[in-house]
Amino acid sequence: MSRYSILQIHPSDIRLRKEWEELLHREGIEKDLNIDYTIGLVDDKHRLLATGSCFRNSLRCLAVDSRHQGTGLLAQIVTALVDYQYERGNTHLFLYTSCDKVHIFNELGFHEIARVEDKAVFMENRKDGFISYIKGLVNGFGVQGAIVMNANPFTLGHRWLVEQACKENDYVHLFIVSEDISQFPFAIRERLVREGTSDLGKIIYHTTSSYMVSTSTFPSYFLKEPDTYVEVQALLDAQIFVKIAKVLDISTRYVGEEPISVVTNIYNSILKKVLPIQGVTCKEIPRLEALGQVISASRVRELLARKDYDTIKNLVPESTYKYLLTLDN
Repeated sequence: MSRYSILQIHPSDIRLRKEWEELLHREGIEKDLNIDYTIGLVDDKHRLLATGSCFRNSLRCLAVDSRHQGTGLLAQIVTALVDYQYERGNTHLFLYTSCDKVHIFNELGFHEIARVEDKAVFMENRKDGFISYIKGLVNGFGVQGAIVMNANPFTLGHRWLVEQACKENDYVHLFIVSEDISQFPFAIRERLVREGTSDLGKIIYHTTSSYMVSTSTFPSYFLKEPDTYVEVQALLDAQIFVKIAKVLDISTRYVGEEPISVVTNIYNSILKKVLPIQGVTCKEIPRLEALGQVISASRVRELLARKDYDTIKNLVPESTYKYLLTLDN
């Protein structure tokens, strides 16, 4: 009878890394670019039979050789990854999987948050995690709108969007993406958003926790058509947002017009189609311009790399500008 052992697969282990890539390929799984830890389950002949990976507080690229599926190997991989996550302080865990695999992860302690039929399911290891998150959100009253922004960093374009929402609502729920993978850390982004809008009033600030993630880290490795990942993520995010909107009585979500990023433009288009069906208006606001171009955070980052502070001063609030100047010291 074979004996199994679990070991870490290091990028420098060429042989095992190749077996890992071949296993993923055989099982129809694309290699995820966002991975910070990978393990493999091998038999007594050192053949790779199963694998799984982590990225921050999520589990990814879970695969078992088809000849050994149904033998409990996936449970061993998930258990090992959960133990590893707990050791590094991540106790609230998330994963995305295909719809036909949901029952397996249910048995392993994960619970469904949202799904796109025949495409993907978003899950977490806390039964009431999402419900608790919603219950912890502060509510306002009257006509209420919402904005979800990364603000990397916060610009006059972001402020313009907030200003337009404030004109049309008694309160605006401003969700700041708390996923910490941007050039500017979440703590800085949140501070700059708050400082840059402190005079407007009518704003209720929220963090997104791990329930809203960026397109750069949304996993598509399990999708049969990886090119649809933006659509799938937008559909999942729309479901999650609608659940939040119903609790907070949000009637409108505001998004900035996107003439630059194809990905964000697709994302906005899907939100504009899906949200109204669920009773939430999605309003796209034309982008603010300065110096003959639309203002964007990506442009500010490019100018910052060139240390062109004179131009940056025209694109960001004073609080953001003062912070950016400190980076040059």
